[in-house]
Amino acid sequence: MENPGDLRYTESHEWVRREGDGTFTIGITAHAQDALGELVYVELPEVGRQVEKGEACIVVESTKAASDVYAPVAGEVLAVNEALGSDPQIVNSDPFGQGWLIRLRPTDAGEFDGLMSAADYTASTEA
Repeated sequence: MENPGDLRYTESHEWVRREGDGTFTIGITAHAQDALGELVYVELPEVGRQVEKGEACIVVESTKAASDVYAPVAGEVLAVNEALGSDPQIVNSDPFGQGWLIRLRPTDAGEFDGLMSAADYTASTEA
């Protein structure tokens, strides 16, 4: 699966989409979900929680292992993907779309520009 060019990425395999209203939608990459295998549970943070850049704020569990998901930017959690509670495999089938994890109001929107481009992320996962 190709990494969408309009997203930014982290070395720890999260993606970030800047929305029209200035919020950020965050998920895990196709590479990450592929490495994890079939997800069986996703533990999402509370709406209203403040997260720091690099903070473990989500846990995804698969048939292979449990893994932390880190906040790629600092901000306030505005929404979580409630559908993952009953169907965590959405992350496997559509990691860049319906499988999003959280939506944040960033503390510093400029942090988006410091994240990896799709080309850089792709190169890092192929190395």
